[in-house]
Amino acid sequence: MKDLENNLVVQANSLIEASYKLKTSQQKFLRIMASMIKKDDEDLKMYEFKISDLLKLFEVKDRSKYVEIPKQTRELMGNVLTFKTDKKIIQVPFLNYCEYEIGVGMLRVQFHPFLKPFYLYLSKENPYTKYELKNILPLKSVYSIRIYELLKQYEKISNRTIDIDELKKLFQIKPTEYTRYNDFKRFVIIQAQKELPLKTDISFDFEEIKTGRKVTSIKFNITSNIARNQIAATSAKIEEDLQELDTIKKVQEIIKNITENEINDKIAKIFYNKAIKHKEHGNNPFELIIEVAKYSKTQNKEKGFVAWFSGTVEHYIRPFKQNRTENNSSDTFNNYEQRTYDYDDLEKKLLGWDNN
Repeated sequence: MKDLENNLVVQANSLIEASYKLKTSQQKFLRIMASMIKKDDEDLKMYEFKISDLLKLFEVKDRSKYVEIPKQTRELMGNVLTFKTDKKIIQVPFLNYCEYEIGVGMLRVQFHPFLKPFYLYLSKENPYTKYELKNILPLKSVYSIRIYELLKQYEKISNRTIDIDELKKLFQIKPTEYTRYNDFKRFVIIQAQKELPLKTDISFDFEEIKTGRKVTSIKFNITSNIARNQIAATSAKIEEDLQELDTIKKVQEIIKNITENEINDKIAKIFYNKAIKHKEHGNNPFELIIEVAKYSKTQNKEKGFVAWFSGTVEHYIRPFKQNRTENNSSDTFNNYEQRTYDYDDLEKKLLGWDNN
């Protein structure tokens, strides 16, 4: 399922405005199927799914309950779309065929052939709306997906007015449900208004249009979230850069205060990155850098402080005994000998002097 998130869902506008009522997970399943249709397909194909993936989609926690999938597809086959024209009322099921392969864990399913013109051969004469599948997969409200698609149609126009009675018919809300407008607004409109800006590429405000004292229509003012997301991404990058600068400054202060060496931003960043990659002590990189800095004061670093520190912080083992003799000039601790470096060469590379 994860591989499909960037797929496009492309549907005729007349399909979006059909009347039907499905569970949220069932709506998502149909949109996943729609996203698998290719632009050059000449017919509606059979699509195959792993039952294990569908259990997650339909939020079945007990993985042994594979029987839940045939139940969901049976409900889908029994549910119908209702289209109205000037002279006709047309009803058609979503699915034409379902095949559940026992013991293999696969489901094969196909749209009803009547839906072919609503998914294929779309054009200006057969207007359509498209969006990325990932926009609707996180939505929780049964009405949010429908409202998203109804508004996505009008994104370029930036507003759309819909009668409340018409919305209720499209969503097949029973006359006994949401009899008070405030309840309809709370559980249908405002719920979608909360979800869409957080999870999709559009958001909306709305105005209530009254006939007398009664609210009879809603004007949706639609805004693209692309600009907002770009601002959020920019803000996140700025925050990340500030955190990095703070980290660099802290490493530089540790090195200067303990060892009296001054290092540039690039070297400070190298030291920190080496510290966080340490297998044992990377969870507390500043503590590791402090400890290596203190340890450096007991060592012979004639070959170059930067190269020595970089190599040591990467492979450091906390000493319980320092073992240095006149005949042993290598840095050893915990009876462990550090990796042998060409310190002059390493120093040049770290400082950016040798670009070869």
